[in-house]
Amino acid sequence: MPEVIYYVAASVDGYIATPDGDTEWLAPFEGTDEDYGYAQFYESVEAVLLGRRTYETSLAFEEWPYPGKPCWVFSHGNIRSLSNDVIRTAQNPIEVMAEIATRGLQRTWLVGGGALAASFRSQGLITEYIVTIVPVILGAGVPLFADSGPLERLELVEANSYPKGLVQLRYLRAEGA
Repeated sequence: MPEVIYYVAASVDGYIATPDGDTEWLAPFEGTDEDYGYAQFYESVEAVLLGRRTYETSLAFEEWPYPGKPCWVFSHGNIRSLSNDVIRTAQNPIEVMAEIATRGLQRTWLVGGGALAASFRSQGLITEYIVTIVPVILGAGVPLFADSGPLERLELVEANSYPKGLVQLRYLRAEGA
């Protein structure tokens, strides 16, 4: 089965977006000379997984943020597609990962949101977590995971801090977990 990496930014209090799904609170930390390892990470993945709301948010960006990568958008309704690389699916995560495997893709980026991440986590599909903690407290919003899910033990394999106060933590599932 291909690897699934949940690479995400979260506020100190564990939210990935404001209650209305906005991520403008990240703007002061973007557009600098520091990319927080993003370019290297993006080169390492072969496919992208998004929930419908996360996908719709990405459509508002000036440029399509996932060029050259096939993107699976989890939605039961129709979506507006700006790229032939966008595949709408109503399948469950296990079925989609099987399809991705048949295409020979080995490493996928689970962009989010929290509900999709919770669904992948509950099915034991996330193999790696890269969470960048941003020095902001939102007080409310879209949580890192929409549902609590089962206990999962993780092993910290890397930690990086950045001058603007961000801390990036990289975890793998612990052996036997």
